[in-house]
Amino acid sequence: MKKLNEENIIRIFQKELGNRKFASEDVEIFRLKKIPIVAKIDTLVASTDIPTGMKLQEAIRKSVVACVSDFSVKGVKPSYGIVSLTIPTKFSKTKIIELANGLARAAKEFNFKILGGDTNEGKELVIQTCIFGTAKKIVQRKGAKVNEIIITTGPFGYSSAGLKIILDKKKANRKFFQKAKKATFRPIPRLKFGLQNKRYFSSSMDSSDGLAITLHEMSRQSKKKFVITKLPANSDLFEFAKMNGINPMELIFYGGEEYEMVATVSRKNLTLVKRNALVQKIPLFEIGYVSNGKGVVYTDKKKITKIKKKGWLHFES
Repeated sequence: MKKLNEENIIRIFQKELGNRKFASEDVEIFRLKKIPIVAKIDTLVASTDIPTGMKLQEAIRKSVVACVSDFSVKGVKPSYGIVSLTIPTKFSKTKIIELANGLARAAKEFNFKILGGDTNEGKELVIQTCIFGTAKKIVQRKGAKVNEIIITTGPFGYSSAGLKIILDKKKANRKFFQKAKKATFRPIPRLKFGLQNKRYFSSSMDSSDGLAITLHEMSRQSKKKFVITKLPANSDLFEFAKMNGINPMELIFYGGEEYEMVATVSRKNLTLVKRNALVQKIPLFEIGYVSNGKGVVYTDKKKITKIKKKGWLHFES
């Protein structure tokens, strides 16, 4: 029997809940009477999501970041949050204070209020964060149009490289390791950028499951072909990959754990979006364009390569 992955499990729940026409999104949106509510929940589990060396403050912040990043790409400001904590009985008061302090700092960093939540005991630390906001509409994953430009809000590959250094003992110079470690332990969601530029995006999606999965999902929902002409990565990533005998395409497209924004923008609006990125000191990458067809390909001067739909999937990766 084939092992079920995260996508398979979600489809089972959709079927049993009667959501046969369900279209996946970064957030859930519904109306409470006449008020449009946006919600997002994320779960962080110690054994699978907290690498060696990550502090508890960084772990609980990352759980918040996972939700805020999804709000960022939809152009929604977070207003409130609730948090559920499963805490090992061996945790000291010092560790509890560290978790509480990290949560308070994260809420302040992204300017929303924690309403409360739940605590329970268990064998390992589990953090579930849910945030809420309001919005009349969101930027959807679908909507990309032919000849629009595909952009990302930052370089890819650092978080994947960081995990390989920490977990697999790969070689790296000190400067690169610090950069990769920061990307892994303290990712930065592009909330301000998303709120400022949402009206210019025809489609957008969070990239935390990997760039390839993100591009494929946006391509599928938009019913368009995504042609990648430039890799969103810096030269030091290629140097790290060469030093360790790693295909840089694996780091860039299939790594995951990057909380960057992938969006499509009309050529008319691109100059304004680039100017806004420059003001916010965001390294905006123009990585390709939208065309008729389906799927995702990378083209350079030598050949055209199909980008596989793979990345981070729970129960599989």
